[in-house]
Amino acid sequence: MKVVLAYSGGLDTTVAIKWLQEKYGAEVIAVSVDVGQEENFDEIRERALAAGASKFILIDAKKRFAEEFIPKCVKANGLYEGEYPLSTALARPLIAEEVAKVALAEKADAVAHGCTGKGNDQIRMDGSFAVLVPNLKIIAPIREWNMNRDEEIEYAKKHGLPINVKESRFSIDDNLWGRSIEAAELEDPWTEPPWEAFKYIAPPSKWPNEPEEIVLGFENGCPKSINGEEMDMLEIIKRINSIAGRHGFGIVDHIEDRVIGLKSREVYEVPAALTIIKAHMDLEKMALGKRFLEFKKLVDAKWADLVYSGLWHDELREALDAFIEKSQEGLTGEVRIRFYKGAMRILGRRCEKSLYSKELITYSKESLFDQRDGASFSKLWIMEMRLQKIASSRKAE
Repeated sequence: MKVVLAYSGGLDTTVAIKWLQEKYGAEVIAVSVDVGQEENFDEIRERALAAGASKFILIDAKKRFAEEFIPKCVKANGLYEGEYPLSTALARPLIAEEVAKVALAEKADAVAHGCTGKGNDQIRMDGSFAVLVPNLKIIAPIREWNMNRDEEIEYAKKHGLPINVKESRFSIDDNLWGRSIEAAELEDPWTEPPWEAFKYIAPPSKWPNEPEEIVLGFENGCPKSINGEEMDMLEIIKRINSIAGRHGFGIVDHIEDRVIGLKSREVYEVPAALTIIKAHMDLEKMALGKRFLEFKKLVDAKWADLVYSGLWHDELREALDAFIEKSQEGLTGEVRIRFYKGAMRILGRRCEKSLYSKELITYSKESLFDQRDGASFSKLWIMEMRLQKIASSRKAE
């Protein structure tokens, strides 16, 4: 049997190589997909081969992640339960797709991943593989094995596998769009996350004493520039991670509802993602009407739920994308942002397709709005409420 394994280089996927060999007598091809996790892939390659993989393949998918997946999340204001910018969830279908391509090229019999049975990633990987390579067996060694971390470490030591047991006590998933941080003391929802858990976000003692402002430019709903300088999405994310992070902005700490029914305490480090999405939402308020915004909020929430729940390939997500893309036509403008002492504040915004009219809203003598029109509008607006009151009074008699 030939198995292509989505390989991260961590404990789970490293012991999975040996387990696949023992359980299935498999030849294991390890595939790592670079989505901006800033790992030492030379070390990961050595670890995979030393653990018994017959081949290691590295795929650089950073540009594709930044240009194909992240813009969809921005345009959909992708915040699961209004908090989480879908950093891990958004990358999983891309990783699965790249692994599936290798599996087809290698004429593999199965694909495998290192997800546990209690998280959301198993659904995301299973769902993508089921659509992309429906004829291949899906193997999840950690889920099938049902071993805990301590047992995995003992197994690795027994078989001389090259793991680093002195790794961070936290379980971290890292990519271009953000970092998720779990385990250790974070499993107690009362405990404050220690600053050592964060990579981009500086502790209060290092926050600058002066605020820093940027102007984030959008074109058709997608970020295109910072302070007038055009750059690709990859560079925009890196720049904002650096700027927002040094000012202490970008931590999400909330209780999250997992797909399988468990509640979990999740901590995310997402300075760029949170900044960009908040700025985008603000710009939409300038360009979209009240009814449009109300409906789009429903669409955005459903989009985020589908992506979070591993349903990237569901036809509904694709249909929602079509609506979202239509809503972004002409959403071109700029948002002025200030970072200071752990906070991000929007100072101003301007948009080419703006529904905001200073000439109508102003209270100065230059106003073009005829206030006398308000009397008739007000009378008609409250008509139903008056009729309800009259009907109730008659019933009481």
